Amino acid sequence: MKNQKQKDNKKRNSNLNFENKHLILKSVSKNSFIKKPVRWNSELKATGSTAIASNNLVNRCILTGRKKMFHKSFRLSRLSFLKIARKGLINGLKKSIK
Repeated sequence: MKNQKQKDNKKRNSNLNFENKHLILKSVSKNSFIKKPVRWNSELKATGSTAIASNNLVNRCILTGRKKMFHKSFRLSRLSFLKIARKGLINGLKKSIK
């Protein structure tokens, strides 16, 4: 389980670096105040690098590393979400009264 979390963190960091570079290249290519050859080169680099960094990121639970039944807004799996919710550790979340 620990190894999966490390691999996931590594993938996310590399994907974050790629996204930052891609955004910079796209902004340079759309800037009309920069000379045309520079804009063309940045656009070529931006389009050519998309195939290199096509990582498939998997959403995982922060606590357990489980990837099934993932709750997106809390970044927890169903099981760990229920445990924490029953203890009352999530702000603004109460057990319903019928």
